[in-house]
Amino acid sequence: MNLTRRTALAAAAGFGLTLDLVARQAFAGTESALARRKLVFVICRGGLDGLSLSPPIGDPDYAGLRRSLALEDKALPLDGTFALHPSLGAVHALAKAGQARIVPAVATPDRARSHFEAQDVLESGAAAVYGANSGWLNRAVSALSAQRKVEALSIGATAPLVLRGPAAVSSWSPGAVVDAEARLPTLLQDLYKDDPLLGPAFARGLATETMAQTAMADGDMPSMSSPPAAAGPGVAGLVRQGQDAARKLGETTAGFMREPNGPQIAAISLDGFDTHANQAGQLAPRLAYLDALLDGLNTGLGPDWKDTLVLVATEFGRTARINGTGGTDHGTASTALVLGGGLKPGGIVGDWPTLKASALFENRDLAPTLDMRSLFKGALAEQLGVERAALDATVFPDSAGARPVTGLV
Repeated sequence: MNLTRRTALAAAAGFGLTLDLVARQAFAGTESALARRKLVFVICRGGLDGLSLSPPIGDPDYAGLRRSLALEDKALPLDGTFALHPSLGAVHALAKAGQARIVPAVATPDRARSHFEAQDVLESGAAAVYGANSGWLNRAVSALSAQRKVEALSIGATAPLVLRGPAAVSSWSPGAVVDAEARLPTLLQDLYKDDPLLGPAFARGLATETMAQTAMADGDMPSMSSPPAAAGPGVAGLVRQGQDAARKLGETTAGFMREPNGPQIAAISLDGFDTHANQAGQLAPRLAYLDALLDGLNTGLGPDWKDTLVLVATEFGRTARINGTGGTDHGTASTALVLGGGLKPGGIVGDWPTLKASALFENRDLAPTLDMRSLFKGALAEQLGVERAALDATVFPDSAGARPVTGLV
């Protein structure tokens, strides 16, 4: 072959054009894949007890701290240390299939135990209370808009802070998704938490109210000296109704997201996880509702489930020790859930600090080992393709120290 300078240059130019074409096709393929992906954020308001959501039944200090709230025999095992609450049957099935993982010691950077402040930090994505007047999920939509059109959907009567901001967001209210009546005790508890007289009195009042609600549902009012009645047919029926409603909510949300030009991002807010009294009786139906909602998302999305990532988080956890009314008080670290058909199988996300007395935060709470922003950053980067520079500076302002979790999808 007679290779001249001209033919060599022509061959090099042709090779360069081929590489450019391959690169363009690869980029287009990546963008197309990202455009199919979906992210759902579920907020559990009230301070969901992570030690009940994912009880560390293998931790030697768990039973002693939790006493009557310990779930060793009833919990659904995940590994040698962790299990899931018995109300989370659908989540457990997903975990066994490699499509659900727990994040067992996660917290926002704020250490306040006020619902108002902790929820603000959880949803704003700022490092401190009232550090931003828009939500991190709304800012993520804005960051992505430079690359492609992204639609977001708020489920509920009002858009949560996490989706408020300059980016346009659609909303849909199915009715009583956000339980306003369940929110009132949360607000009052914050108001009276430091009052030496009203604080304990309010906790006793919550315990009494829980007993009354259980009795009315059962049709049998117990005496004031007896313990709360076990859930009977009335309560079981109400739980089933709640599960049916939650599953329908999940399926309807999935229906919106399966539309050809439907939203890639959705946020759902659930209330009623502030369990200061009779936690065992209060938490089981609430977790059953959450479980049914997540099951509805899974079944409703159908084949699109493989392209979906779901995050479930709360503003803070609860105390490691049970209190005098069979409940737990405001704490620090809690458990988040990560679910989805494209989730990489694996163990826990983050590290487990143990429940040793020396390891408890301020001698009362599960200590955080992972910044909540790191979890959110990892989800946004790997699931939706948000760039690291935008995550550190815009979506979560001044957060370069919170490195994104990797290996989720």
